[in-house]
Amino acid sequence: MASTTKRVHIQDGPPSDVEEIKIESDYLRGNLINTMKDSISAGIPDDDNRLMKFHGSYLQDDRDVRTERQRQKLEPAYQFMIRVRTPAGFATPKQWLVMDELAHKYGNGTLKLTTRQAFQMHGILKWNMKKNIQEMNDALLDSIAACGDVNRNVMCSPNPNESPIHAEVFEWSKRLSEDLLPKTSAYHEIWLDGEKVIDSTEETEVEPIYGATYLPRKFKIGIAVPPMNDVDVFSQDIGLIAIVENGKLKGFNVAVGGGMGMAHGDEQTYPQLARLIGYIPADQVVEVAKQLMMIQRDHGNRSVRKYARFKYTIDARGLDWLIGELHSRLGWELEEARPYHFDHTGDRYGWVEATNDCWNYTFFVENGRIRDTEGYQLMTALREIAEIHTGDFRLSPNQNLVLGDVTTTNKKEIEKIIARYELESATSQSSLRRNSMACVALPTCGLAMAEAERYLPSLITKIEGLLDEAGLGDEEIVTRMTGCPNGCARSALAEIGFIGKGPGKYNMYLGGGFAGERLSKIYRENIGEKEILSELQPILNRYAKEREAGEHFGDFVIRAGIVAATTDGTNFHTV
Repeated sequence: MASTTKRVHIQDGPPSDVEEIKIESDYLRGNLINTMKDSISAGIPDDDNRLMKFHGSYLQDDRDVRTERQRQKLEPAYQFMIRVRTPAGFATPKQWLVMDELAHKYGNGTLKLTTRQAFQMHGILKWNMKKNIQEMNDALLDSIAACGDVNRNVMCSPNPNESPIHAEVFEWSKRLSEDLLPKTSAYHEIWLDGEKVIDSTEETEVEPIYGATYLPRKFKIGIAVPPMNDVDVFSQDIGLIAIVENGKLKGFNVAVGGGMGMAHGDEQTYPQLARLIGYIPADQVVEVAKQLMMIQRDHGNRSVRKYARFKYTIDARGLDWLIGELHSRLGWELEEARPYHFDHTGDRYGWVEATNDCWNYTFFVENGRIRDTEGYQLMTALREIAEIHTGDFRLSPNQNLVLGDVTTTNKKEIEKIIARYELESATSQSSLRRNSMACVALPTCGLAMAEAERYLPSLITKIEGLLDEAGLGDEEIVTRMTGCPNGCARSALAEIGFIGKGPGKYNMYLGGGFAGERLSKIYRENIGEKEILSELQPILNRYAKEREAGEHFGDFVIRAGIVAATTDGTNFHTV
């Protein structure tokens, strides 16, 4: 039965408590300097934690030991996660070595490659945060705007040497990232001992884009180069699709209002795909992005945060309203969107020759976790590579790692390291596994309702068995898992998606588009592993027998009537 829930997201109440915190923060300063000096507790007050997000960090605790610590009447095992801003996911070998060192010196000995092409470190104690950030800064890395109600890390294809077009698009991603950064000096004052530039009593506008209250919620931008949709461009608040004509980058199709988050039990929240509103020449991209962000700044819901994303601002007022408002602010109109085509969303693994007489090597990094295990010394191997590599490291939108600009001379030495540590074994994993992603979830994410990163690998192994039994072998099926409905691993776009509902329980979604162009639809609610496998087995058997030539799994389950197509986020919850 179709849902008839009315979706109205126009603000009709007072500002939320977070808005008050931002107003009183003196452009994100708050009381953080004093709070971080307090050695009585390893934690910080909630209001300060809200501000910490703007500085790229969250306070978390180890939920694996939460109950035992409560029993012992100890405070939670507080620790900080820090997210490092890396536009388009680029880092130098020196920066890679610094991140490796800091992960062991202050963190939990691992690095997480995020689905937004950023580094994430876990397990940092309060009294080590400032030292950690300062040592990052010495390596020209920062966490400014990696979280919070601002524009986040700008995503882009991690292969600029694939063609001159990719290189040009990469430069635009860096330009967008820098131009859309908050201008407040709070980060430098709090963490880098910088002097305060603007007195709080002055009326100087220090945030020309954001204003004193910044955006109502987070904002995300990604740039895709067809036919590869590796950034999941339709999941972005602003999705930019490169338009190439006669071998030259002419401009971008602009899509707006994507976002993967929702809340269980509230059908007024839903994932949504960005929708095309037109085409712009490349040199207009920064101005258009600024104006779209300022529309969201001025009209987004500041009363109820779960209704505050750009997608809801657009859906409440209509796409025509958004286009009219944008044209009015620009003083000119976007052109009609130009043709494009996407084939897939994933990465290409192993060695690929670049256009600059160098090579790229893409490692499969399961769920983005860089670490050493007893049988797989990935972190150690990458450290050895970084010590001799003269190119760069590139974090992919799919949580993988690209070794870029490998010279022919270095390629031989790097091949020896790859062979010595048997890293080829990861890139030769099944297509199902190589097309999977999971968020961090437990034990550190406070929002997680179920496991994701620690559980998906074993579930993939069992689904691989079903594929083998069905005769599907190495079939490519996009499979993703998140521990909650916030959507960090973009599960709502997967052909098979799992969204945590409770300990060991997930909602299972089917029918997302292989190229990231269609949302999935709920198939079963609140089921565990036994039910997941028993439900998938007959569907995979049918797919093996009834699929058409070249038909992807997500397309098949819709054609076969197993689930209905989700044509828009507003009907995501309908059956």
